Amino acid sequence: MRFSTESVSVGGYDASLFAELARVEDRHFWFRARNVLIYELVKKLCSGLQPGYLVLEVGCGTGNVLKVLRKGCTTGLVVGMERHFDALPHAQRRSVGPLVQGDARKLPFGKPFDVLCMFDVLEHIPEERETLLSLREMLAPDGKLILTVPAHQFLWSHFDETAHHCRRYSPAQLSSILIDTGFGVDFLSQFMACTFPLVWVFRKIGSLRGRGNVEEARSLAMREFRLVPGVNGILASLLELEALWVARGHRLPLGTSLVVVARKTS
Repeated sequence: MRFSTESVSVGGYDASLFAELARVEDRHFWFRARNVLIYELVKKLCSGLQPGYLVLEVGCGTGNVLKVLRKGCTTGLVVGMERHFDALPHAQRRSVGPLVQGDARKLPFGKPFDVLCMFDVLEHIPEERETLLSLREMLAPDGKLILTVPAHQFLWSHFDETAHHCRRYSPAQLSSILIDTGFGVDFLSQFMACTFPLVWVFRKIGSLRGRGNVEEARSLAMREFRLVPGVNGILASLLELEALWVARGHRLPLGTSLVVVARKTS
């Protein structure tokens, strides 16, 4: 696979985080649990599709989820697309398969996809509506969209600012913007419920400490990528059980993230 030698403007993401993410994603409890949920959902969605179906992950980053998608979509073709060139070499090393440098707001494909995936990307994009309309245009008539986004604006903190988020979502807000852009919502749930109290306390205290101090805010945000022995394993086990529960169609009333499965409507 050949990449462009010109790096794309970072826009709504801090490209310096890619190396750190690639280092911890495989072991960090949050990424591990999210991957369990994604794997179970995509395996279920693709089980009824004819061999040769097409799956696209928009904003594939360092490729952490691509390998999960390719494991769950064994009879289809999974393509990874990332706007930022800095992430693509990491994705190439971690998962063998086609990669494309492109923008979610103007997808560079001539053929529709059966499944589109976007995991914790939409919150980085100012043009939310335009992005969802672009995704809808690239879906086959019976195509499905799987999204994850951060939940609840009241959890906004130094972490969101350091990560260049534009917003966090309530379930009602996410459902509304999807319906408004031509999607029907088949399933929507909160998840990462086990971490909700920890996130609320840690980020509220951290926001007070990091207020007005960019370096302090970044330092506090980077602490969330630490792998704390024992704690990391316990949280991973709890959240993976939760992910399996949600993947079976159960909805949780609380969480720090949202997952949605939507369909293209006529």
